[in-house]
Amino acid sequence: MLLLLQQFPSLPSSGAASFPPPFQNVQSAFLCLRDCKRPPLPVLSAFSSGPKLQFSNECHHVNCSRRSAAVLCTGKRPRQGSRPKKRERVPQNVDLPAVLPKKKKKPYPIPLKNILQAARADKKLAAMGMEKPLEPPKNGLLVPDLIPVAYEVLDAWRILIRGLTQILHTVPIHACSECSEIHVAQVGHDIQDCHGSTSGSRKGFHSWVKGSINDVLLPIESYHMYDPFGRRIKHETRFNYDRIPAVVELCIQAGVDLPEFPSRRRTQPVRMIGKKVIDRGGFVEEPELEKHVDRKSQVIDLDTHRSLERFPPPDISEVPKIAQETINAYEKVKWGVNRLMKKYTVKACGYCSEVHVGPWGHNAKLCGEFKHQWRDGKHGWQDATVDEVFPPNYVWHVRDPKGPPMRRGLKRFYGKAPAVVEVCMQAGAQVPERYKPMMRLDIVVPESEEAQLVA
Repeated sequence: MLLLLQQFPSLPSSGAASFPPPFQNVQSAFLCLRDCKRPPLPVLSAFSSGPKLQFSNECHHVNCSRRSAAVLCTGKRPRQGSRPKKRERVPQNVDLPAVLPKKKKKPYPIPLKNILQAARADKKLAAMGMEKPLEPPKNGLLVPDLIPVAYEVLDAWRILIRGLTQILHTVPIHACSECSEIHVAQVGHDIQDCHGSTSGSRKGFHSWVKGSINDVLLPIESYHMYDPFGRRIKHETRFNYDRIPAVVELCIQAGVDLPEFPSRRRTQPVRMIGKKVIDRGGFVEEPELEKHVDRKSQVIDLDTHRSLERFPPPDISEVPKIAQETINAYEKVKWGVNRLMKKYTVKACGYCSEVHVGPWGHNAKLCGEFKHQWRDGKHGWQDATVDEVFPPNYVWHVRDPKGPPMRRGLKRFYGKAPAVVEVCMQAGAQVPERYKPMMRLDIVVPESEEAQLVA
């Protein structure tokens, strides 16, 4: 309107004869907007992508009798009852978590600020002589809702070991004898990323040997304790406790009853003031089994020891079915461990791969990683993550297991997947949707000559 006043400083109060014909509608619009205190609401819309000038033959103001008006519309009116939908982002390619350096402590899974805040709150309660409020299972009692979950995890763990062992009779696994790299294909890859002690003489190439189930399903073991709130394991008494898979020990403390590995079930809660236990119901020694009974022989199906000898190779026609059951069991174990660890405490060393299931870590001096001399070989305990208790062990995804080996120049075009998922996929199982982005299935691997032309 300021532009109209500058071009036409003397505007008449009525009539359209003083304007040229193309500006007659503009004159009517100015007169309407001058007399009307607000623009006509049914025509003016605030939902727009850009302003538009539209002409209307009728003014809807009650005190305006003009029939020609120009209004400023900023867009179309949205439909009644419709809401703008948010576009769900579906990742195409996902990078794997960065490999943590060995010469540095692992980051805390819980922010350090929250840890210090909880410690100050406990110290304040202890200074006032008040007990620390504990809920199951922090007070030694079981969580009834998680007992069926523990049994499901243990059953899925059995299926995972049996199915993975049967698949490895048909799917070849290659492991490097100098480092922890493994490869699932007919031949090993040619990517020069070996960091073994003699990798310099091999120019980074791996020294491939035949792999086993322990290369695919990493054996993370923990001490079995009859009473997790009892006496702590010392370095001199470490041989008095059995070592079993950490997943099995977590299920036992969550409510699974195994006669071979008994566990104390409390009826009265543990009481604590600060970090000091004031009432644990006394120390109870573990009941001794008969001397001629071997514990591990009774629960051999829960361990991967000599599993290739215990499970014969299956028929070729049954391999896809076994692979699908195995990958479903793998997802069930990961889901169950994640749910159990939200309640039950699991500790992990911040420097090595040692894991302990219980409220406190043990005192065995077995850590030999970064600056272990400063700690006298003791572990640096902190809260564990799911990947530390049940590690995925990522491997290169091979699209054609019988094709040529992978090359170093095309490394950025290859994806990765957990070793169990890669083995089951090559055996005929369907890959879950959440693993497809990290496998980079939508990327076309170029030839070695074309790779230099890719931006």
